[in-house]
Amino acid sequence: MQALWMVLGAFFFATMAVAVKYASASFNTAELVLYRGLVSLAFLVVALRLHGTSLRTPVPLMHAWRSLVGGLSIAAWFYAIGYLPLATSMTLNYMSGIWVAAFIVGGGLLYGRAERQGPLLLTVLLGFAGVVLTLRPTIEQNQLFAGLIGLLGGMSAALAYMQVTALGRAGEPVERTVFYFALGTAVAGALGLLFTGFTPMDQISWQAAAWLIPIGVLATLGQWCMTRAYSRGHTLVVASLQYSGIVFAAFYSLLLFGDQIPLYGWLGMALIVASGVAATFLRERAIPNTPAEEH
Repeated sequence: MQALWMVLGAFFFATMAVAVKYASASFNTAELVLYRGLVSLAFLVVALRLHGTSLRTPVPLMHAWRSLVGGLSIAAWFYAIGYLPLATSMTLNYMSGIWVAAFIVGGGLLYGRAERQGPLLLTVLLGFAGVVLTLRPTIEQNQLFAGLIGLLGGMSAALAYMQVTALGRAGEPVERTVFYFALGTAVAGALGLLFTGFTPMDQISWQAAAWLIPIGVLATLGQWCMTRAYSRGHTLVVASLQYSGIVFAAFYSLLLFGDQIPLYGWLGMALIVASGVAATFLRERAIPNTPAEEH
């Protein structure tokens, strides 16, 4: 059942990315992050009432940290979606699994356990080789900055994923974890608007505004599914199936947007997926309690 929740969550996030892509033509990144949080909050208030879940939490600081790094990840990802092919932005976001492996390797080097980190280090190096290939088309199309922001989003997501696992182990229910993340997202978007401002209403069509609702709803459903999958424990199958989101995004990228990604771009994506799955396998085998991922 965990595998089903993961695939379903990946599908919801890939579909949400389509809505973000369309909406980004009319709204800036801070607005998209704010509206994503507000729509999710409205959706979650109803869900919390139906489940009778209290908002009182014994670990407010854990939720605050998860919201901070998760909010940065969402903002970076939304920005990348607006400027990069959908499949590329999705792949960079899914670098999170490789970033977790990089954190583990860094910790091993710091504490003198480098001899145990060889295979995991290899997956990290292969993953970053995939990044170079994936970002090469962005350099040729003057999109390197967006590519680097997308890469930063993947690193922030890795930190958020580890915190989600910690919240699950602390006994926090899925509904409350997702609610506080939505609240943090809305706050992050509002703070961003202090610098960017709102888009003038006369520049927004009702068709563009209509995309804001599915962004929030699909994000909430995806968050719910993936938090549920990972809060029940780390498994190799679940962690590997997160990469199905790249497959969904690739289909959308080709069919809806006609994105032209050269062969080496696709090779880079394949390297990132293969490295991510391998890193997950090595972490599972060597460190059974390694934090898992959730988008």
